[in-house]
Amino acid sequence: MKKQWAHYLFIGLILAILAGCSSRPTDRGQQYKDGLLTQPFGLVNEPNAKGRPVNAKDYADQVIETQYAAAGLYSRNSGNFDAVKRWAMAGADTRQLSRFGVKAYQMEGVDNYGNVQFTGYYTPVIQARYTPQGEFRYPLYRMPPKGRNRLPDRAAINAGALDGRNLAIAYSNSLMDNFMMEVQGSGYVDYGDGRPLTFFGYGGKNGHPYRSIGKILIDRGEVAREDMSMQAIRQWASRHSEAEVRQLLEENPSYVFFRPVPFAPVKGASAVPLVAKASVASDRSLIPAGTTLLAEVPLLDNAGKFTGKYEMRLMVALDVGGAIKGQHFDIYQGIGAEAGHAAGYYNHYGRVWILKGAQDGNPIFTGGSQGLTTQASSGQVQVTYDN
Repeated sequence: MKKQWAHYLFIGLILAILAGCSSRPTDRGQQYKDGLLTQPFGLVNEPNAKGRPVNAKDYADQVIETQYAAAGLYSRNSGNFDAVKRWAMAGADTRQLSRFGVKAYQMEGVDNYGNVQFTGYYTPVIQARYTPQGEFRYPLYRMPPKGRNRLPDRAAINAGALDGRNLAIAYSNSLMDNFMMEVQGSGYVDYGDGRPLTFFGYGGKNGHPYRSIGKILIDRGEVAREDMSMQAIRQWASRHSEAEVRQLLEENPSYVFFRPVPFAPVKGASAVPLVAKASVASDRSLIPAGTTLLAEVPLLDNAGKFTGKYEMRLMVALDVGGAIKGQHFDIYQGIGAEAGHAAGYYNHYGRVWILKGAQDGNPIFTGGSQGLTTQASSGQVQVTYDN
């Protein structure tokens, strides 16, 4: 009898394990296939990844941009850059990394099973005018001079608290476009006069706390958590009045100012021009600037759904973001609407290996493990993904 009960107990345990495995979500690319990982980074002889990087040329271009724009950063990582490029030119077989003096350290992911979070950011292009004209009535401001008093919050700024101080640098035709450019931290402005686009770089904040409007819409039950994206926020705005949109945006008192720079490329926090899908924003307490990543990135369809497929990419950590903490990367998607479409959907998971040349004496990460326990660019993507 005891043997029979033990048999039933064993079967029940197996069924429970199988049910637990089958219930794990995979709709955002969670792979759950590398077993329990107990360290932020684990040295592996050969990454168990399929395929080869699809963007070796883009990676080489990003390294060249780093060499010309940030000599010190390049010199600290040049040996590693050269070793990875030699490996890529020789066919980029992950089983051959050690032959080129490259070690691969797998990241444990947000769940300790190797699933690293990926979000996306981009550089928007918005239409604007130098002065208010018809529908172009929503100002973008430069940073006010620093004073003793705290700067006004978003609601006060929208109500005209900065008017008359000669701080407006453009007037757009969309309050939501302005806000989305704040989310990304920078953008290009087309003044509509035939001149080249003007780059609006990040110029500072008003110092008020940030609140995610994405989370607010989720909490209200107006957008399902699994459907949240920048596109979902824009769709919500298209169905509501200007007053309702403004009221939602003012739930976030934080406000971003801009600095116009003619003829400027898009640069990250490392002052290096960014190459689309070959650069990421990272948590600097965990991943130093100049770190090379080999990433298995989930592929999405045009509706933002995970296709079940991945592609390998080589990328360099060159940017930062207030929402990017721990085992989380923000992938730079490029400039314009198409890049914005891709960036808006990304909140998915893949695997990442840190590549380091044997001659690279830099630490694997610059801080302690505290970066792994804080909440999860450049883009302040937390507006979209505060789950």
